[in-house]
Amino acid sequence: MAALHSILPVLNSKSEPPPLFDGTPRLYVSLTCPYAQRVWIARNYKGLNQIQIVPIDLQDRPAWYKEKVYPANKVPSLEHNGKVTGESLDLLDYLDNNFEGPKLIPMDPEKKEAANELLKYTDTLTKNAFIAFSKPDSGVVQESGPAFDYLESALGKFADGPFFLGQFSVVDIAYAPFVERFQIVFPRFKNYDITDDRPKLLKWIEELHKIDAYTATKADPEKIVETYKKRLADYQKQL
Repeated sequence: MAALHSILPVLNSKSEPPPLFDGTPRLYVSLTCPYAQRVWIARNYKGLNQIQIVPIDLQDRPAWYKEKVYPANKVPSLEHNGKVTGESLDLLDYLDNNFEGPKLIPMDPEKKEAANELLKYTDTLTKNAFIAFSKPDSGVVQESGPAFDYLESALGKFADGPFFLGQFSVVDIAYAPFVERFQIVFPRFKNYDITDDRPKLLKWIEELHKIDAYTATKADPEKIVETYKKRLADYQKQL
């Protein structure tokens, strides 16, 4: 059985597929995709080293991935029990309900309700942040500030720990890959520190970095910068 944090080499259009549907659970990811990173973190946190990590080159995808594994041709996807499931938030739920390990979704009714609301808000955060990234520097705070303020407020609700529900949960996993990227690119390209005047958000990020399940999945910061540099150039071409 593979070590928890070991992964296969990145597979591209020239790569042969792994032995598909041979009974080995496989999580297909990209090393730079925040959606895939969510499920990778959950896999690590639950200690599911029986799930093999298979990284795909999204810029040079192998044809067999779409043809034989996941017709949507995106990541993440999970090969398990003869079928393939996609969509990151659905997969977090799937891992929690179909595998052993620490529970990601709380049983406490109040925390469960809070989790549902926070998970719904993830799309709002990412949408507002991406809009802000496309704006001139003067519009960044107006577009993205309320979303980061929402996180700051949410982090104060439960007093039994520094995470969104007090203890580490599915909510932290859902937000971590995106906040990781925004903390890098907003200062770099927009002169905006998302943790300014948000001490709870800063503390949350610091606590995240104490969790091996998360740090083992972190993307190369320079690759994040390069990705967002291209995105910014695309925005500017549309002006």
